[in-house]
Amino acid sequence: MLCAVICDDKPGAIEVRKANRAAHLAYIEASGVVVQAGPFLDADGAGCGSLLILDVADLAAARAWAAGDPYALAGLFAQVEVRAWNRLIG
Repeated sequence: MLCAVICDDKPGAIEVRKANRAAHLAYIEASGVVVQAGPFLDADGAGCGSLLILDVADLAAARAWAAGDPYALAGLFAQVEVRAWNRLIG
């Protein structure tokens, strides 16, 4: 099942993002469930959120993955939304 994880950073949290980036990327690599991922960018080109597409068994697995993300554990996100997603193109 494909799931989209849509995350919005807390305002002014760019240093939290930078400090936890390596751990976040290692988590992505180790988990083996991330199909696509990347940051949302603000008007200045700085990261202000994240979009990840996961290939997991169910929504519960996607929510568990999102909760274990080092960015989430560091308190980077103001909100996280997890939705089932259907790829039609690409």
